[in-house]
Amino acid sequence: MNTVAQGPKFVVSRAEGAWLWDDSGDRYLDGTASLWYCNVGHGRTEIADAVHRQLSTLDAYTVYGDFANAPALELSERLASHAPVADPRVILTCGGGESIDTAAKLARQYWAVQGQSERVHLISRTGGYHGLHGFGTSIIGMERFRSGYGRLIEDTSVVPHNSLEALEEEILRVGPDRVAAFFAEPVIGAGGVHAPAPGYFEGVAELCRRYGILFVVDSVICGFARMGNWFGIERFGVCPDMIVFAKGVSSGYLPLGGVIVSGAIAEPFWDRPGNPFVHGTTYAGHPSCCVAAMANLDILEREDLFTVSLEIETQLDAAVRTLADHPLVAEVRSGVGVMAAVELTAEALGERGITTAEIFAEARARGVILRAIPNALLISPPLIVTWEQIDHLVSTLRSALDAVAQRH
Repeated sequence: MNTVAQGPKFVVSRAEGAWLWDDSGDRYLDGTASLWYCNVGHGRTEIADAVHRQLSTLDAYTVYGDFANAPALELSERLASHAPVADPRVILTCGGGESIDTAAKLARQYWAVQGQSERVHLISRTGGYHGLHGFGTSIIGMERFRSGYGRLIEDTSVVPHNSLEALEEEILRVGPDRVAAFFAEPVIGAGGVHAPAPGYFEGVAELCRRYGILFVVDSVICGFARMGNWFGIERFGVCPDMIVFAKGVSSGYLPLGGVIVSGAIAEPFWDRPGNPFVHGTTYAGHPSCCVAAMANLDILEREDLFTVSLEIETQLDAAVRTLADHPLVAEVRSGVGVMAAVELTAEALGERGITTAEIFAEARARGVILRAIPNALLISPPLIVTWEQIDHLVSTLRSALDAVAQRH
């Protein structure tokens, strides 16, 4: 807030494809697809047209109880048909944070109606980002998002992100009969772009089966072609109990998210009377948001952005790794999904007093938008980005690194 209060605002006035323009008419490459979500790129008129048609027919109406609308039903069927979840059911929400809270509450409630109300503990991973709602803040794997709020939701813990041994040790420490669910992103996104070690998710699935723990995949960032498939987790050949989605489902054109739940987890609520899941949000199943998502999915399939993204993944990986020799760079992480991280050295961040915010500012002044976290710059462009735009992004980042290095 202090940054906003101290200086002029960066006002985005319009966008098209992978480009943004500010209110002065200057153009910028959107190197982050806004917040990881604009997978099909900006300015897709067919999405806007679909929303206009829907608003002219049915603006909105609740989907509580047995109320429904055609777009919500059609979208749910479509998502379920692609989900690597057994006998899937869909709960719609308005975004990723709501979806994480929904999955966490459902996991705890599932065990309660099964007569195991002591199973409330939730385990997540270092670096994992799960939104900033109540449960999301409580299970997030980055302390800076948790501090200063006092006591959050209890019975949660965080384990090192690529250690099966640490996960099993934590399950045994807490007690398997007290653990409700384990939450993980296919690739850790906002926490620094950390891909899983070979065999990691196969091991997670086995541990969850062994100890009867629900496996919840957070695909909010990784879904809808960013990893070359529908939900990201397919690359690792496992079948979770729940998948949380948002962002790329509508490419951010309108807010939408949800949870895909296996039939086994849905069964006590779906098939047995007297077990209501007393949870919901006002705008869940909003028909205009659902038609925006349907039009967005049409683009993903028609332009085969699933295949395209795998090509971009290779191109981005090759380009961004050329920064590994820069004296300010400690590590480049890329190659699994259309996302990358350029991490600065401890010397740069410590003795030299360089901040990623400085590099972000230098890149933006040169016409490229990146995302800065405390130790790295993150890249996640729209999936319609071209090779020339990737080259421009990486060369601009190198220029920004050079400019900051010269000042320090």
